[in-house]
Amino acid sequence: MATRYAALLRGINVGGSRKVPMAELRTLLEGLGHDGVRTHLQSGQAVFASRHGDEESLAAELAAAVERHFGFPVDVIVRDHAYLKGIVEACPFPAAELEPKQLHVTYFSAPVTPERFTEVDRAAYLPEDFRLGDRALYLYAPDGLGRSKLAEHLSKPRVNKGVVATSRNWNTVRKLAELTEG
Repeated sequence: MATRYAALLRGINVGGSRKVPMAELRTLLEGLGHDGVRTHLQSGQAVFASRHGDEESLAAELAAAVERHFGFPVDVIVRDHAYLKGIVEACPFPAAELEPKQLHVTYFSAPVTPERFTEVDRAAYLPEDFRLGDRALYLYAPDGLGRSKLAEHLSKPRVNKGVVATSRNWNTVRKLAELTEG
């Protein structure tokens, strides 16, 4: 039986560089033997069903195929439906009461521990806040991500050292869980 996954490509189609047309990404995934391929928006999300591999091997396979096809490296995180649904259900913030632009999830390629964030003076960023989840960080940014000083701080390489990190807004988080269902 095939498992449904979402592939999250980091840093593509932003500011006119590292262009990955979604139609070509769908064709690439189909060429790797995946079924039911769909893309969501232009910012690097694809869903697919696969009968082979696991999250890490599928991410590595897609990253290598993207680099071969487009000529530049792209970090890829792959997560299955159960994980994506769990991220939605475990949200520590009152998602139903917030505007989707106020809530974001940063997905990590590996587990991160609270120790990674000990130098963050959380009080200095209030009312912005964050909580850790399973290979994820939930960010509450009441004025949106573009104005978030906390998001800017959390995206620094020293905080994310050794892991791939890519963020999505709450609408996309929910949609990926929905698109990978059944």
